[in-house]
Amino acid sequence: MIYDIHQTTAYSYDSLVPVARHVLRMVPVDRVTQRVVASHVSVEPEPVEWTEARDFFGNRVVHIRIETPHTEFSVHTRARVEVEPPVPVEGTSGPSWEDVREAAAAWLDLSAASPAHHLFPSPAVPLAGPITDWAAESFPPGAPMLAGAIDLMNRLHAEFTYDPRATDVSTPPIEAFEMRAGVCQDFAHIMIAGLRGLGLPAAYVSGFLRTEPPPGQERLQGADATHAWVSVWCGEEIGWQGLDPTNALIVSTDHVVLAVGRDYADVAPIGGVVLGSGKQELHVAVDVIPLPPEPAAEKRKG
Repeated sequence: MIYDIHQTTAYSYDSLVPVARHVLRMVPVDRVTQRVVASHVSVEPEPVEWTEARDFFGNRVVHIRIETPHTEFSVHTRARVEVEPPVPVEGTSGPSWEDVREAAAAWLDLSAASPAHHLFPSPAVPLAGPITDWAAESFPPGAPMLAGAIDLMNRLHAEFTYDPRATDVSTPPIEAFEMRAGVCQDFAHIMIAGLRGLGLPAAYVSGFLRTEPPPGQERLQGADATHAWVSVWCGEEIGWQGLDPTNALIVSTDHVVLAVGRDYADVAPIGGVVLGSGKQELHVAVDVIPLPPEPAAEKRKG
C-alpha cells in the first residue's frame, strides 16, 4: 500500500517570540515493512540553523533555531510511503510468555532493536502495581506470548473509553488507568506499563493511521490523525509485533510508523524551548491518502 501523507502542525502564541529552538520528529524513515519513497519538511518562520540526525532508535530528528520574531510557528511535512503487510503470525504459536521473559532478561545485544531497552521503567512509563496485576490476568501459566499480548490489547479496548477530554500529554499512566479513559497515548502507555511490570519488552510507536469515512460519505481532509500503538517483543523467532490497543487491531498496512522509543518522551513530534510569555494554541491536521494501484502493464502481442 502506498500513501501520500500531509501533516501541518501550527502553533500560535499570545505574545511575540523573539527566539526559539525546536526538535522535530515528524518525518518517517525506512523500516522492516516500510519504505519512504520521498519526504520533505518545511518550517515557518525560516530557521537560521537546521541540522539533521538519527537518534539511537533510528528516528529522523531535525534540530532548528529561529531568530525571526514571530507569533505563529508551523511545520509542514510531506511524505510518500510504501507499507507492506507483516508476515502473519498465529497468536497461539510461538514461545510462552515465561520463556520470552527469561530470554529478554538474558539478552546481551544492546543494538537499537534489542528488547533490553524496553524492559524497564522509562520517564513517561513508571511501573505501577495495579496495572501489572491487571495485565497479569491475560498471562496465565504457559500462555503463548503473542496470545497474551493480544488478549491484553482486547481487554484494554473493551474496558477503557476513548475520551480526549480525560487526559493531556503529561497524564501519568496510572491516572488514565484509574479513570479507565484517555487517548491513544494513554492506552499505549498503560499497555506498556503492564507488560514491563511482568518483565516483558514493549516499545512505544508513533505514526499515522489511515481512517475510512462512513459508507456513502466523502473522505474529509485532515480527518486522519497522528496515532500511537505498542510494539511487543515475542521472542527471537517471532520478533516485534505491532498491536493497537485503541482500536484492538494487529498492526498492518493501515499503520505508518513515524518514530519508535521507550515512551512518548522519546518520540514527541515537537520539543524545544520558546522564549515568550502567555498561552499557546496547537492545531494539527493530517491526511493519509492511499494511492490507487498502478495499472498492470499491457502485454505485447506478437
